Amino acid sequence: MSAPVHKQVRLAGAVIDRKRHVCAFFNSKEEGYRVLMPFIKEGFDQGDRALHFIDPRDRAEHLRRLEQAGIDVAEAERKDQLEIRPWEDAPLQQGHFDQHRQIALIERLLNSNRGGYPLTRLVGNMEWALEDKPGVSDMVEFESRVNNTLDKYDDAICCTYDVSRFSASVIMDALRVHPAVIIGGIYQENPFYVPPDEFLNELRERNASRNASSR
Repeated sequence: MSAPVHKQVRLAGAVIDRKRHVCAFFNSKEEGYRVLMPFIKEGFDQGDRALHFIDPRDRAEHLRRLEQAGIDVAEAERKDQLEIRPWEDAPLQQGHFDQHRQIALIERLLNSNRGGYPLTRLVGNMEWALEDKPGVSDMVEFESRVNNTLDKYDDAICCTYDVSRFSASVIMDALRVHPAVIIGGIYQENPFYVPPDEFLNELRERNASRNASSR
């Protein structure tokens, strides 16, 4: 059952509406924290729950950034208000990416352990898709397909991409599968968004054409 929208949610200078699956394009880690930390901090101030998927190598820095923003990390974790999952406990469980498993995990996390927190703010670093692991090439398909699940919730989901690390074709596809986008630090509804059924059909045709040409 969908959680009620209890208060305004601000992200990148805007009050965001029901389109809450957002891709955020940044040129550096510093830019990412500058744009997203007010959104994260507002969540704690409003009594929302925070769920972060991060590169395990960045855990110490991530905790430091949260503390610098005035968030009592230890207390938030004790109260289950903050959950930080390294990639191996989220998209890269068992050493590979399975999009259906990840969608099921996200739905389970959004449904369970709310502990009185009416809204979840999920921030996911998508650079796990650059790891040399089986299944990571399904990332864009997953990002499209997960919209069918996220449409059932009012929770705010922000997927972060470092544009200096992903190819232009992946960035373009990532743009097309999110209803909203942050570019240049500004949130906007995404005019390039393609609904899942349409995008997944296009992806099947693209893959079939690629397979045929490689024979």
